[in-house]
Amino acid sequence: MTALDDAVADARRRHDRLGWFAAMYRQTTSTVRAQVAAGGFDDAPRMEEFVTRFAGRYLGPLGGGTVPRCWQVAFDAARSRHHVILQHLLLGINAHINLDLAVVAAEVCPGERIPFLHDDFMRVNAVLAALMPKVRGCIGRFSPLLDVIDRVGGGGDDEVLRFSIRVARDEAWQQAVTLASTADDARRAQLIDSLDRHVAVLGKLVAHPGGLLQRAVDVVAATESDDVVAVIDALGRVTLDSP
Repeated sequence: MTALDDAVADARRRHDRLGWFAAMYRQTTSTVRAQVAAGGFDDAPRMEEFVTRFAGRYLGPLGGGTVPRCWQVAFDAARSRHHVILQHLLLGINAHINLDLAVVAAEVCPGERIPFLHDDFMRVNAVLAALMPKVRGCIGRFSPLLDVIDRVGGGGDDEVLRFSIRVARDEAWQQAVTLASTADDARRAQLIDSLDRHVAVLGKLVAHPGGLLQRAVDVVAATESDDVVAVIDALGRVTLDSP
């Protein structure tokens, strides 16, 4: 059993909403590892290191390590019954892409090596992009009025609750290039801290969108299933081959 399996199982035992992102992330990681094994990346050993480090950026805070501000926003939301399932997933995605992905990319390929990571970096992002419609379909089984958020917010599969996964991926790469090009450790730490603050603000906007969008979220939340474990289990079965 992997550390992500443990995280999902622990959340399941405690009926903890943190298990929703954990289950989705485990499926994403499993998909990436399968593609690495199948030769879908330019540098398999590098991608194994990348995936391991990337997971560590999530598992560390989850297991009691230092919690970045953006992850704290996600963790705080998990204690509330007032957020919809989609918000919980987007809060995890926000922290893990906008902060963690950039940091890990710069660690794995520092300095002049960072350009060589670009294609594999985008392939990892493509996995998430391919899985999200499947995740959305899964959520819909527990959230019958989920489309209300789209109608009010004017978003779609790529942009919802004022959060765009495509924009997040693109910005993560730009941040990775900046961090990888910063040789001074103190300056790099300052940049990461500043990025964390920015990503935390984005997370708060996802958690509390305000206005008509907030009203839509409240309506959707009132009709969603409150079976935390069933949602964890369903998200834990999402694959690229899911209907």
